[in-house]
Amino acid sequence: MKFHLQAPSLHVVTGTGPGWVRVGVTEYRDNVVLLPDDVVPGWAPTGIEGLAEADFTRLLEHAPELVLLGTGERQHFFHPRLIRALTAARIGVETMDTRAACRTFNILVAEDRRVAAAIIVRRDPVTA
Repeated sequence: MKFHLQAPSLHVVTGTGPGWVRVGVTEYRDNVVLLPDDVVPGWAPTGIEGLAEADFTRLLEHAPELVLLGTGERQHFFHPRLIRALTAARIGVETMDTRAACRTFNILVAEDRRVAAAIIVRRDPVTA
């Protein structure tokens, strides 16, 4: 049997730390949505405290079967009203700290699952 080295065609998290997450070789220092085939920057620009129902509703655009919410260094739960659109669409929602969400994202991507990970990298609002 002959093996060939092949670069992965899907996005995987290759590192995390305080205030950053690395996908492949690209480092992100702002909140992002990770998808198996894309990285969408600019999620939650007002920080975790400014999240609204519309922020979670926009995740439906990616047609996930499961949404992982990475809430920073510590796990933070959201009021059910905020994630109502996801649960109404029968999309699973799991909330965990960002490092755990990144690890879980990699596992689910490897299983060929359609997962979206909404990752809080910065807890404070982005200022212009």
